[in-house]
Amino acid sequence: MALIAGLHAWEALDSRGTPTVGCVVRLADGSEGEAIVPSGASTGTHEAHERRDGGERYGGKGVAGAVGSVLAEIAPAIVGLDAADQALVDTTMRELDGTANLSRLGANAVLAASVATALAAARSQRLPLWQALCPDLPPLLPLPMVNVVSGGAHAGGLIDVQDFLVVPVGASSFSEAIEWASRVRAATAEVLRERGHDTSLVADEGGLAAPLPSNRAALDVLLAGIQRSGLEPGVEAAIAVDIAATQFLADGAYVLASENRSLRAQELVDEIAAWVADYPIVSVEDALGEDDDAGWRYASDRLAPIVQLLGDDLFVTSPPRLEAGIRGGIANAVLVKPNQVGTLTDAWRVVEIARAAGYATVLSARSGETEDSWLADLAVGWRTGQVKVGSTTRSERTAKWNRLLRIEAEEPGAAFAGAAVLAPLASHDSPTHLHPGGQK
Repeated sequence: MALIAGLHAWEALDSRGTPTVGCVVRLADGSEGEAIVPSGASTGTHEAHERRDGGERYGGKGVAGAVGSVLAEIAPAIVGLDAADQALVDTTMRELDGTANLSRLGANAVLAASVATALAAARSQRLPLWQALCPDLPPLLPLPMVNVVSGGAHAGGLIDVQDFLVVPVGASSFSEAIEWASRVRAATAEVLRERGHDTSLVADEGGLAAPLPSNRAALDVLLAGIQRSGLEPGVEAAIAVDIAATQFLADGAYVLASENRSLRAQELVDEIAAWVADYPIVSVEDALGEDDDAGWRYASDRLAPIVQLLGDDLFVTSPPRLEAGIRGGIANAVLVKPNQVGTLTDAWRVVEIARAAGYATVLSARSGETEDSWLADLAVGWRTGQVKVGSTTRSERTAKWNRLLRIEAEEPGAAFAGAAVLAPLASHDSPTHLHPGGQK
C-alpha cells in the first residue's frame, strides 16, 4: 500500500498571473506528487466552484482560503489512505466538502490534492502517470486540436467566436501532427501580416489575435494558412471551431458584436452549417448556450450527422449532465476538463460514460494553465483519442505537447489515434472524407 503521509499546499500563479492552488502529496515510502491546477476564463455556470478570497489581494482572486482547506481539512481527512485507491481519496474529499459543486472547500483545493495523489501513487509504483492509469494497454497518443486564431474571452472579443483550431487529420504520428500544426500557425501568421495585422501579441492560449472584419474572415485566414503551409485542406489539415456561444448569448439572442448582428439559435446553427459546407471543418464546440435546450436539439439534428459536435459548457465534465445529454441525443462528443468537476475520479467517469455511449472524448486544458504536464499523461492513460491544450507557443502549452512528444519517443510501440477518433467520422474507413471545400 502507498499510504498518504502528509500534504502541503501553497498559493501559486497560473499563466494569466491569477492565483491558483499548488499541492504536494507525500507518501510513507517517500514518494511525492506535485500539482498546480489551472483555471478557466470562459467558464460554464454549472462547473464546480473555485474558491476565491475576495477582498483586495489579487483583485479578489486570491486562493489563501482554498490553500487553507487543503492544510486544515483535506490533509487530516486523507492522511493514512492508500494513494493507489484514487476513488476512495476523491470520494473522501467530496463527502468532506458536503456540497454538490465543491463550493465549501473549493474545487481548486480538491483537484490539487486529487492530481497530486495520482502522481504520488504513480511514482510509488515507479511508473509514469499514463501507465499507472492504464497498465494493461499500450499508450495511445491523441490527435491534437491546436489553437491558431483566437477571439472571444481569450482575445478581448476581437471577434466573437473563441477559437479557430487546426486538426492534423492526415498525420501518421503525434510528432508529425505537431510539426504540421506548428507549420500552419506560422503560415497563418504570415497571412495575417500580409493583410496588415500585428501578430506580435497572442491570446491567452497562444493563438493569433487580430481585429478581423467577421468571424468567417477568421476561417478564410486559417484556410489560407493551411494552403500556404503546403498541407492539403481537409485531407492533411482540417479545422475545428470553438464557438463558445454562451459568452455572447444575451436576452435569448446570440449577439455577434464584431459584426453588429444578432441571431436566433436556429439562425446561428444555420450559419455554422454554412461554414461546414464551405470549409474543411471537422469539429464544432459549444455551438449554442449552455442552457439553450431547444437550440441544442436543433444543432444536434443539423450538425451531429456531419461533424463532431462537442459539448464543453454544455456538459462541464459532469456525469449527470452528460448522461442527460446522451438520453436526449444531444451532441456526439464531450470536452473533458478535470477542474470543471473537481476530481480525477469524476472526470474519468465522464470518459467512461461517453465511451459507452459512442461519444468521442477530447481532453482539454484551460485558458489559465500552469507548467504542469500531467494533462498529457491523462490523455494517453485514459485513451481519450483527442487533446486540446492551446497553440504551439507559450510554455504552459508546450509543456503538454513536449510531454506527449517524449512519451511517443520513449514508447516505440505507442499507437497514434489519428482522425478515426473524430465523431461522427469514427465509423468511416478513410480519415476525413473532406475535400478542400469541406463537403462530405
